[in-house]
Amino acid sequence: MVIESEPIVDEEADKQPTAEKLIDVRSLSKRFTIGLFKRRVVEAVKGVSFDVRRGEIFGFLGPNGAGKTTCIKMLTGLIAPTGGEAFLFGKQVPSVESRERLGFLPENPYVFPYLTPREFVELCGRLSGVKGSTLKRRTMEVLTTVGIAYAADRQVRRLSKGMLQRTGLAAALVGDPEMLILDEPMSGLDPVGRKEVRDVIFKERDAGRTIFFSTHILSDVESMCDRVTILRKGEVVVSGEIRSLLRGDVLRTEVTLASVSDEAKAVLAEARFELLERPGVHVIEVEGEARVDEVLAIALEHKARVVEVSPKKETLEDLFMRRAL
Repeated sequence: MVIESEPIVDEEADKQPTAEKLIDVRSLSKRFTIGLFKRRVVEAVKGVSFDVRRGEIFGFLGPNGAGKTTCIKMLTGLIAPTGGEAFLFGKQVPSVESRERLGFLPENPYVFPYLTPREFVELCGRLSGVKGSTLKRRTMEVLTTVGIAYAADRQVRRLSKGMLQRTGLAAALVGDPEMLILDEPMSGLDPVGRKEVRDVIFKERDAGRTIFFSTHILSDVESMCDRVTILRKGEVVVSGEIRSLLRGDVLRTEVTLASVSDEAKAVLAEARFELLERPGVHVIEVEGEARVDEVLAIALEHKARVVEVSPKKETLEDLFMRRAL
């Protein structure tokens, strides 16, 4: 039995032979001193440990204030850790060597407003060591990949937030990195844009890149990621392969009925089933599967029409709500 205060960790996955660890975080912590006159210490990250393996898509989750962006800033060398250690490609951070094969998209990328996407991505390419004709070719390739080539020569100050996000993603890709760290890559994108960015992430993974990304969009993580780590108040509460972490049993079953007579409603209510009224139908949520037959027997006896019986297993959102809030 798992004690609620302990993190859920996929121990079976840890026993399996693993791919090379491109990110290896060991007991990482960060304390900030805040306040001007009355100073106090805030522990933003408390002994966080996880790893990201070559070739996978890794999800990094947690509610606002959980410490996700602080961890990412430590990994990318933007701030120094207070305790613990972290390695990128086997090189300790912060160091230039640890960042040489890394592409990074911050949550709110700043793009110089007087530049165009082409100029900004070329600038980032030069900073990554890409030069000459290779730089020009690579710039247009990544702008096309993220779907913003049509606005390559439009000043950034005339772009929408979603277009800025795509420009930042192109800048992260231009140096042909082995691994991408993406902080909220879907931020500011409409549903079509989110799908296009998801497609880009899958394409980059298929091309051999490792993807580490932080997000609040749980459905994206569940559909895309191989493994996940969830933070709460600066600590790891869940870590492992998504398939192994989610419960396999049915948590609840939704029975949708139509043409429910008053008599059927009364009998169902007497049996302590709650009817949720929706347009044209009534829905009954049954815990697990045990009483589904009872609901169906009452419905059929009173000539209600069974529209759908839908068992619900645990989703990543259920796990997140259970462990991270």
